[in-house]
Amino acid sequence: MIRLTTPDDTNALLTLAEATGLFESNQIEELVQMLNQHFNDKADSQGVWFTDYDNEPVGVAYVAPERMTQGTWNLYLIAIHPDRQRQGRGAALLRHVEQMLADRGECLLLVETSGLENFEYVRAFYRKIGYEEEARIRGFYKAGDDKIIYRKSLRNEAASSR
Repeated sequence: MIRLTTPDDTNALLTLAEATGLFESNQIEELVQMLNQHFNDKADSQGVWFTDYDNEPVGVAYVAPERMTQGTWNLYLIAIHPDRQRQGRGAALLRHVEQMLADRGECLLLVETSGLENFEYVRAFYRKIGYEEEARIRGFYKAGDDKIIYRKSLRNEAASSR
């Protein structure tokens, strides 16, 4: 079941993020701050957190609008617990996010990821579900680690749901 994230999900989602092995300790700390800010400052938070829940949180996604644009959103986080990967959960969670945004009339979803070799399966995931590589910034994260930006138009999602 995919639902909005609740404050009670926080600890399990942090454990999930650590279990993926994709986040460094400082990134986990930033995730803690993002969740705390979201739940403690709801009036100012435009981002949306979703949890894939199966007796416990097994997946998470976070999207927020791109500042100074109309209808462009960023997928800042999507993660599925390693024990639950390769079950279609990531694709279902992302489709849920896309549909929510399309239903709201949003236009574009962007996602960025690392160009390192151990992120190839992440990039393959985005390509498989219809994202196109839009840009690459060489050495963005550090020397030898490019930032790769993928995009997906949400207009087709909205049209197909009508």
